[in-house]
Amino acid sequence: MTQAPQDDNNSATAVTSVPGSLDEAIAQARGAAQAAIQGGVPRMVVELAYSELKGLPVAQQFYPALQELGLVFKVYFPDAGAAALARRDWGNPDFVVRGIGELHSEMEPGDQAYLFVEPSSIEVNQVEEMCAQAGDKFVIMLNPKLEDVATIGIGYAGRQLRDRFLSTLEAIYYLRPLEGAVLLRCYPHPWQVWQETDAGYRLLAETPQKPSGEELDRILLGETAPASGSSTDAPAKGKRGGFLSELQGFIRALTQ
Repeated sequence: MTQAPQDDNNSATAVTSVPGSLDEAIAQARGAAQAAIQGGVPRMVVELAYSELKGLPVAQQFYPALQELGLVFKVYFPDAGAAALARRDWGNPDFVVRGIGELHSEMEPGDQAYLFVEPSSIEVNQVEEMCAQAGDKFVIMLNPKLEDVATIGIGYAGRQLRDRFLSTLEAIYYLRPLEGAVLLRCYPHPWQVWQETDAGYRLLAETPQKPSGEELDRILLGETAPASGSSTDAPAKGKRGGFLSELQGFIRALTQ
């Protein structure tokens, strides 16, 4: 396994709290990625679960996490056009930014990490091959869309892909606002369900694995044991606004 340089002064620490803005969420994701790299996690997924969110501006705020650790890394986009746009917007950075399968996009022995920005199910076979080529180097998938049922199917082939490749990816940062609640995972902490109340967010539950839809419903209805240190009172009725509306405002600003 590639060993990341240890830098106690620069490495961020994962925080377990609901972020108050998109910038804060990306900062949390950077910290989670640095902690996971220093913890030796080889294949990582960072997902801010918003369909409207564009990968380019998120990646621009995220890749410094690799620079701060002193890693030699490459950034891959789904195609050459997206990669060219990133190079332009990022001022032709001193690290490689290429499209998946593009000329001069090869992985090299001196590389230590790879960041894939919004890889889709169309490129899933190429991404799987590149991960195999990466060997013991660190790989981070930023807002991937690899598991499109319409492309990979729900039958035997789809199950094979999940068992062979997708199951090897660990969600080290995950943020999904729900109706009056938030599902959050920030490595090294477990999965957390937070409920939005008039007084702020309250931690309802922690689980070692990502809770299913039914499990989420039970947690939000107060049918499971409360998280350690949380109130045992009945769950307060969630409300719209706060983090949800604020973060949607950030997304609208980025996508205009």
